[in-house]
Amino acid sequence: MEVIICPSTERANLLTAQLIADTVKAKPKAVLGLATGKTPEGVYSRLGQLHKETGLDFSGVTTFNLDEYIGVPTTHPQSFRACMERELFSKINVKKENTHLPNGMAADLDAECERYEKAIATAGGIDLQLLGIGLNGHLAFNEPLSSLASRTRTKALTPETRRQNAPAFGTLDEVPTRAITMGVGTVLESRWAILLATGSSKAEIILKAVEGPMSAVVTASALQMHRRCTVIVDEPAGEWLQMKEYYRWVFANEPEWAPYRDLVLGR
Repeated sequence: MEVIICPSTERANLLTAQLIADTVKAKPKAVLGLATGKTPEGVYSRLGQLHKETGLDFSGVTTFNLDEYIGVPTTHPQSFRACMERELFSKINVKKENTHLPNGMAADLDAECERYEKAIATAGGIDLQLLGIGLNGHLAFNEPLSSLASRTRTKALTPETRRQNAPAFGTLDEVPTRAITMGVGTVLESRWAILLATGSSKAEIILKAVEGPMSAVVTASALQMHRRCTVIVDEPAGEWLQMKEYYRWVFANEPEWAPYRDLVLGR
């Protein structure tokens, strides 16, 4: 696990977007795993800007989102399909048939979960998986005590998660109680995982996920087992980390990060 501490939320977003862009440039038919929520919105805005200004080409890219609410139609403005169309897909030239989210309206949800797993495998697996982290440490909608070997499945949402999502729906009663989510094991099979966290509210859980013991109570801590995981935080989100100076030294000295130092440091 590598940790990059950026001086601001903007710089964290720029770095994350650039890493995704460079992945697409290096592999035009890349398979990207995407996340929804407030955290990646700045990343998606930047990717849209790169497409418009530099011609960054997504026409060969395939995407798989982490999750989708159960019982929420794609026409609902807070469905994750609608959010992705609004925040990213409408801003780039990705083909709609190459964008995938679980179907939360499926008549047979178990069969839908199996279908989604097979679709990821058929696509060749996920090259780069973008992740956020919940305040309770959930990864995708893998709430606390999720199996670290879990696959795509239905999951009941905790009251805390539903409260956090209530502003988007207007009232808590409108927030769905269940979702389809990639499993922790599914996420761990991605070739590269990038976890983005910004803001002081994420400082405590980032400490637990990155430097704490690996535990199903904090499902994001399973990323400690990932073959290649990069954690990108701004200063407030990284405030509680105990090994900050080491992380900064690695970023300043490891050759692989040389092309990104000016972008992160604003030079």
